[in-house]
Amino acid sequence: MSGVIAALRRTLLSCTSLARGGRATQGTVVGAAGLGLSHPAQAADLPWLHFIGMNHQEFAALTTALSLLGFSVVAAILLMRTRVRAARNESALRGEIQRLQNESDRYRALLFAEPQVLIAWPAGEDRPEVSGDVSPLTSQELSQRILAFGTWLPSAAALQMDRAIETLRENGEGFLLNLTASNGIPVEVSGRAIGGQAIVRIRELSGIRRELAEIHQRHRALLQETEMLRGFAQASPWPIWAKGPDGNLQYANTAYAKAAEASSINDALERNVQLLDSSDRADMDRALQETSSFAARLPIVVGGERRFYDVQAFNLGGGSVGMAIDASEANALSEALVRMAEAHRRTLDQLSSGVAVFDGRARLAFYNDSYRRLWDLDRTFLDSNPDDSSVLDRLRAARKLPEQPDFRAWKAKLHEAYRAVEAEKDTWYLPDGRALSVVTTPNPEGGVTYLFDDVTESLDLARRYDGLIRVQRETLDNLGEAVAVFGSNGRAQLFNPAFAGMWKLSAAALGEQPHIDTVETWCKPLFDDAATWRIIREAITRIDNRVAVPLKLERKDGSVLDCMTMPLPDGATMLTFQDITDTENVERALRERNEALETADQMKVDFVHHVSYELRSPLTTIIGFAHLLNDPTTGPLVPKQAEYLNYITASTNSLFALINNILDLASIDAGAMTLDIGPVDIRKAIDNAAEGIQDRLARDHIELKTDVDPNIGTFVADGGRVVQVLYNLLANAVGFSPQHSEITLSARRTDHHVIFAVTDSGPGIPPEVKDKVFDWFESHSNGSRHRGAGLGLPLVKSFVELHGGRVRVDSIIGKGTTVTCDFPIDQAAHRNAAE
Repeated sequence: MSGVIAALRRTLLSCTSLARGGRATQGTVVGAAGLGLSHPAQAADLPWLHFIGMNHQEFAALTTALSLLGFSVVAAILLMRTRVRAARNESALRGEIQRLQNESDRYRALLFAEPQVLIAWPAGEDRPEVSGDVSPLTSQELSQRILAFGTWLPSAAALQMDRAIETLRENGEGFLLNLTASNGIPVEVSGRAIGGQAIVRIRELSGIRRELAEIHQRHRALLQETEMLRGFAQASPWPIWAKGPDGNLQYANTAYAKAAEASSINDALERNVQLLDSSDRADMDRALQETSSFAARLPIVVGGERRFYDVQAFNLGGGSVGMAIDASEANALSEALVRMAEAHRRTLDQLSSGVAVFDGRARLAFYNDSYRRLWDLDRTFLDSNPDDSSVLDRLRAARKLPEQPDFRAWKAKLHEAYRAVEAEKDTWYLPDGRALSVVTTPNPEGGVTYLFDDVTESLDLARRYDGLIRVQRETLDNLGEAVAVFGSNGRAQLFNPAFAGMWKLSAAALGEQPHIDTVETWCKPLFDDAATWRIIREAITRIDNRVAVPLKLERKDGSVLDCMTMPLPDGATMLTFQDITDTENVERALRERNEALETADQMKVDFVHHVSYELRSPLTTIIGFAHLLNDPTTGPLVPKQAEYLNYITASTNSLFALINNILDLASIDAGAMTLDIGPVDIRKAIDNAAEGIQDRLARDHIELKTDVDPNIGTFVADGGRVVQVLYNLLANAVGFSPQHSEITLSARRTDHHVIFAVTDSGPGIPPEVKDKVFDWFESHSNGSRHRGAGLGLPLVKSFVELHGGRVRVDSIIGKGTTVTCDFPIDQAAHRNAAE
């Protein structure tokens, strides 16, 4: 400070000397200006200057000196205050640093007071910093051991920890895991994002902490389970509620509020809105008090509509909980079944066949008037619901049953029907000369149904028919031409030795009345022209326009046969074959190879045209008129007419499906089919195929199981053909499966394919037949109930191969068959059927 004052003093002296020297400078003006004088001349107006003995120049110099002195003093003061403040701040900063260091040491001591490890990933870096109870290891060894989770954690736990750390580092999401190390020690792993770093703490759980962790984990699982149950109850379409000990509503879901016509769940709880009426609630409360449970089907008015609900309630935790499941459809179905049963009773009472139904206790539950008149039994006796043995004893006493050497054993054998699973058919020859056809059918609910038909005249006609057939056979056996007669059912009824010799067939095999399809299979080694065999089959099985069809057959052995199909008045068809090889050899020498190829192509086109217009159009007309006759608006039909009309409809539908299958195969073979490519919902396609086979499943008591991922999605194909493939596979499986069995339809997706598989529990496919299952009209029952034209699997193979896929058949004799269809996921749009 003294130095500053000395400097100011020197400055003041120099300015005074300058003023006394009489030199006017710019500083004078500045000094005067500092005193408020804008010009030195103004100083003349200040008389006090003269009083102190200064002239104007001296005063200006003095003013300048004083101004510099003031500035220097202010600057010196500010500099000293800055130095003092800096020294004070430095001392405070050193104290704060020491305090923070002490705080850090204290926190670090607390953090690592127990064995644990901290792993920190700074932001933007992949190399972690590891700290903790690591004194036995170097930093590099520690990182390698701790970060290699798979070395001290099981694989599943290590994978879970890796995913949690990855989520923490990428998204900053914390986690808390309770894991068990490979040595069985429980470990707690927690992760947090702090200060831009991802920090993971690993510590061993022991003692109370382990118990607390387990309690916390169970508590969290309980909370999750509670939330899941609440979510299920809330999303349930059925009304669910809970009541307290006082009977007031404590919980209700959305379905309850809607059914109780409350504006919301809170509204239902606040107003204690009840779903059941007072009487039903009283019954429910009484049942809950007595048995702690209640179950009943009750009517509830919902939205102004009276519906039936299955109400279930239980006492739980001092209160009660309940649920109401809509059973309106089931109730309506039950009533419909009652009405249907009554209608069936009325129908059975109108039959000419005698019908008697005995219940599970072997007592008469129903009989029609034909049964009473057939056995001439008293109505009073029948109305008393006698048991089966009493009825048989009365009929035996009246000598109306067949004479038996051991009546008790015969009756016991008859009553085996109560324990059987399939119907049995027998013929009783009564003492009065009548013959009765007796069918005993076990009822699903227990008991037996007896069906009696008087077949006396039928047997007499059969004997006469057999005699006529024997005469015809003797006539045919002496003809030089090969002759075979096929009935309207397509089975061989008559044949002569010339026919068996011409086609090298076994007389014993022909004597078993094989179907035309079987005969065709036997004859194919000599003649394998599918088009000609189709014409022969159509001539045999055709319903209308039955005319004689001349054919010429060129067999593989070089012989040529002149064939004629001749319709007979009884619906049968006679085939005649005459060897014209010598005549045909002359004609064959004149035929060009190119003409033969063109003729073969034209035959395919003519066949498709013939099936499409000559068969489908008349058959469509028949089906249309059958549906028209079946329509109640066209007038009532007597029962027999309705029965015959149903036979016509079923037969025409089967024939229409067969013709469509033949047409599809012919179109594929002729290269005239185009796929309608588009997205196909796999689950929907399976449901559509299964819907078409439901009647056959119900008829044969076969259960269809599906194994399909709900999220399997779609693929690109012809949806209609995919459904047709699945339907044919299911129909084939049902045909070969025994009753009361099951078939399985599965579907799975790979990266490039969708694979369908249908498995049945049938007799299996013998190895010698397996290579022929995809041939047209190859039908082998193999001991099953299957009867068909043999077009299902050929259609399946053709449609799958059109999509660029393949079909595989796996079969085990006696255990069943699996047919697998492999469809590619990607399809070129609008592919042609033939390449």
